[in-house]
Amino acid sequence: MTPTSVLDYLQSLVAFDTQNPPRALTENAPVFTWLGNVLGAEFTIEMTDHGHGRVSMLAVRGEPTLLFNCHLDTVPVLDGARFPALEMTRDGERVYGRGTCDIKGAAACLLDVACNTEAAMALLFTTDEEGANGCCVKAFVDNGGADRFEQVVVTEPTDCLAITSHRGYLSVKGRFGGIAGHSSEKRALADNAIHKLSAWVAAAVKKAKYLDDQGRRSCFNVGEVHGGVKSNVIADAAGIHWSARLSPGDDNERFLETMTNLDASGSARWRVPFSGPPLPTGGMDTAKAQMFVERHALEAGATVNFWTEASLFAQAGIPAIVLGPGNIAQAHAVDEWVSIEQLQRALTIYTQLVESND
Repeated sequence: MTPTSVLDYLQSLVAFDTQNPPRALTENAPVFTWLGNVLGAEFTIEMTDHGHGRVSMLAVRGEPTLLFNCHLDTVPVLDGARFPALEMTRDGERVYGRGTCDIKGAAACLLDVACNTEAAMALLFTTDEEGANGCCVKAFVDNGGADRFEQVVVTEPTDCLAITSHRGYLSVKGRFGGIAGHSSEKRALADNAIHKLSAWVAAAVKKAKYLDDQGRRSCFNVGEVHGGVKSNVIADAAGIHWSARLSPGDDNERFLETMTNLDASGSARWRVPFSGPPLPTGGMDTAKAQMFVERHALEAGATVNFWTEASLFAQAGIPAIVLGPGNIAQAHAVDEWVSIEQLQRALTIYTQLVESND
């Protein structure tokens, strides 16, 4: 049975409102004070507040070569839940509450390991993984914070299987320009921004299908289209928001260039709200991460379709795997949950990794 302390830690973590949005957190938020008190004086704490609720907490004891990365923010609470979202509820062999699976359950296990071992250990807690404009991990990597570590474990839910490859996530917004006027004018066919956008969508879908046929499934999707004022006015502007989830080994920048070059009108202007590379990204491999998995006799899992921040570490040349309790199907649900068995399994694995890393 999972130690009572893990569930105690999880109960406290779920009660902290870390929804993203609104991501209303600063480095002085109660959750960080509580974490510091739990970890104790043995850990050196370094706080970084990037603003807009984006906060990193690096906690290090000794000189570890292994870093655990765990985000504390959750998706918003949804209506219609059976159990209180910001209270942990145990029902049989399941534990319910926002973040229990994604990924406060993993955080609770890591806290238990920290408090019940004396081994060297490093924890990076962040608050901006869910939602747009995240920067904590990227800034940590770009500023050299991860350079001292030889391996990273990102604790997203994987059924406690060691994952070394996953899809990327590319989010792109575009704006097409036109010349307004009366729809009776002959030039409407060429000058209408919506026509230009539509031509690009047709070309992009065809290109994405071609890539699929070549065995490089892109998961291309147009999620939003808007523009124009009424049917008898030539649209002078049209906007689009599309995304792609590229396969391991693909490159977001190359895909973006390929797709945006399909604009025959030359009027489109593109902006990338978020670009998370696949794991591995183009031109890189997972050999060192796989060696880590084999050395610690971890049960390996297949490529997953969701994106994680492991790819940001790997892109910087730091081997990373994804391993955490729960299944992605349980995350973001109305009644989010994680099983007691998965918490116990994660606790055992994390403890072994920390003690063997000492």
